Amino acid sequence: MEREGVVPDYIDGIRVTDAKTLQIARSVFMEENLKLVGALEKLGTRARPITSGVFTADYLDKDKYGLVGRITKVDKRPLEAAIRAGALPILTSLAESPEGQILNVNADIAAGELAKELEPMKIVFLNDKGGLFHGVTGEKLDVINLDEDFDNLMKESWVKYGTKLKLREFKELLDYLPRSSSVAVISASSLQKELFTDSGAGTLIRRGYKLFKHSSIDAIGADRFRQVVHDRDPEVLAGLQSVTGVLTDLNKTPYTIYGDEPLDVIAVVSHPEGEIPVMTKLLASRNGVLNNVTDNVFNAIKKDHRKLFWTTHAEDDNRAWHFERADGSFTRAGRSLFWYGVQDVAEVERTIKDFEAKGRIERSFLPVGPAAQRSSPAGAAAPSGAKSYSTLARRVPGSSREYATSATDGPVSTEIKRVGLIGARGFTGQALTTLLSNHPHIDLTHVSSRQLAGYPLTGYTKHSIDYTNLSHEDVEQLEKSGEVDAWIMALPNGVCKPFVDAVDRGSAERKSGEKSVIVDLSADYRFEKGWTYGLPELYGRDSIRASKRISNPGCYATSAQMLIAPLIKHVGGLPTVFGLSGYSGAGTLPATDPDGRPTTVPKVTPESLKHGVKPYALTDHIHEREAGFHLSGLLPTGTAPLKIAFVPAVTPWFSGIISTASIPLNGKLTAAEVVAKFKETYEGNKLVKIIKDVPQLPDIENKHTWVVGGFQVHSAGDRVVVVGGLDNLLKGAATQCMQNLNLALGYDEYTGIPLD
Repeated sequence: MEREGVVPDYIDGIRVTDAKTLQIARSVFMEENLKLVGALEKLGTRARPITSGVFTADYLDKDKYGLVGRITKVDKRPLEAAIRAGALPILTSLAESPEGQILNVNADIAAGELAKELEPMKIVFLNDKGGLFHGVTGEKLDVINLDEDFDNLMKESWVKYGTKLKLREFKELLDYLPRSSSVAVISASSLQKELFTDSGAGTLIRRGYKLFKHSSIDAIGADRFRQVVHDRDPEVLAGLQSVTGVLTDLNKTPYTIYGDEPLDVIAVVSHPEGEIPVMTKLLASRNGVLNNVTDNVFNAIKKDHRKLFWTTHAEDDNRAWHFERADGSFTRAGRSLFWYGVQDVAEVERTIKDFEAKGRIERSFLPVGPAAQRSSPAGAAAPSGAKSYSTLARRVPGSSREYATSATDGPVSTEIKRVGLIGARGFTGQALTTLLSNHPHIDLTHVSSRQLAGYPLTGYTKHSIDYTNLSHEDVEQLEKSGEVDAWIMALPNGVCKPFVDAVDRGSAERKSGEKSVIVDLSADYRFEKGWTYGLPELYGRDSIRASKRISNPGCYATSAQMLIAPLIKHVGGLPTVFGLSGYSGAGTLPATDPDGRPTTVPKVTPESLKHGVKPYALTDHIHEREAGFHLSGLLPTGTAPLKIAFVPAVTPWFSGIISTASIPLNGKLTAAEVVAKFKETYEGNKLVKIIKDVPQLPDIENKHTWVVGGFQVHSAGDRVVVVGGLDNLLKGAATQCMQNLNLALGYDEYTGIPLD
């Protein structure tokens, strides 16, 4: 610009761009773009220059700024074409108006608009400094959690001019993207480290969540707190303590609960007046660990308490995290005791003795005197595979972000387990037989059908097995003798209870006292206390792992709940779900094949439907009540139960449900925000597939996944319509049963399930 005699002119920090300025800028951009492409090619990286066709813009203010644009549209097709061809797309920050006029656009803003379209996990901005730095201390800001830190940062005297503008831009960008997205500000030399290692570099910026602290569980909702304890507390999962016992202990001393809004992390600190505080609970979900919410909560505790003691299991996979945050520790009788803020060993000893005298920490945790044996209920043991994840916390050399987290599946069993299937004649029973035949650790030892007794089971290839007609007494005896580890009840509604009672009687007489697992596919126990509702994508895995009695959700109810759950906090009226199901969902009738063998035929046929659809059960369908009942558990305590309207119809195709949900909103949302909420809710769930278009029957039929797409928001912004689909015999029944059975038996959740 200087060489060409152009004097820069800025208004409001924006360069005024006339025709000559734009001509020079375009020439420089093209030249630098090609230099970058050439340099990458020399390094063996295929690259493609894309200098136009991506950004469409209107004039920002033609009279004021000249040829400066405001981006109105991003076309990602040129980028996708380059990536499909194996080339890295290299862009320039130039746009075209609808009339074809080239316009200058801010490069950071262009990157942000592109990110909104692509919804990446990470957006990297390069600067010479290698991050953002505190204006007073000069220290690099390692992590900024915008929900918690933004308002305070903007009030800092040193946050001004470019820094303030950047922070605003980052916030506006991340507010638009899924909560899992983040921004990294680094130097060019650290780019490889940021992208390809877990140590990171520079400044990491993410939305995070606002933290809270309350002196009563009522402030966060007693039911929500109980659910967290029920699902995550290792003492509860191992049967060493009940949820009621946890709540009783909680009220023995003054306490503060720390956490984040979605309760990904909950910590409880007991702090009687004049005594050193004890962190009695630290319960984190997988998201809480991976997104460093645990660190944020712990830092909030440190701000309030100069001294703190806490304990963990000695075999806790995350012990390194605790060691890094403690000034001292010791392990005794299977427990590790940690503390910070106390440097004198004599004070530690005095504190521990005081805790012992007042019962604030169990005797077996202490280093003085003989260790007491912890008592536990007879037969109680931690359920196999009770941990859904483990974390590896370590100091990362050369990184100011001290800990890297690695998500893995927890310990899983490979022990062979024996399963009995009662009610194997129908379509669901046949689907279950196929899945069980492909399961590496399950042996199907008993299969019961009154009509097929004596005939060989087809579709099971591990070994030959004949149908039997098990009576209630037979089931009781098999359970008593310990010959079956799990029962699958694939019976019609209202028929299951006598078999469940028989299992209960048999298990009561088992020498081990250990019950077999029951997974019931009927609707009989979906509202029963003492039974776990088995929809792991919404209500968690830990409770299923710890349960012996699991009710499998209904097919329509599964899809309805998964359609509504991501928007549960935004529902502003009566959601309506219209479900179309293949005729296999209408049930079966016994029949005889030409060879005289009993067989199964559908109750409803395409011919009886005249190849049309037939709505039925227009009000009060049991899945309507089921979906509303369980979704209400996701609402804050004191909120009125959620009701939904559900209308089913049977169709002339064999299997597959397509459900369309119309959900009124209590505030405006965009389609992109709706999609982000679904992605956030179902991140990491292998049997959930999110697509752009409306799911069609080929996306669903004979597939083990739940598919959702067709996201639309009414022009007024007050109503969302979204479409979900599943195969009613698989994810709506047999596949979901296999997920629940795997979790309850300690296997990996997806063992034996083909992942489409």
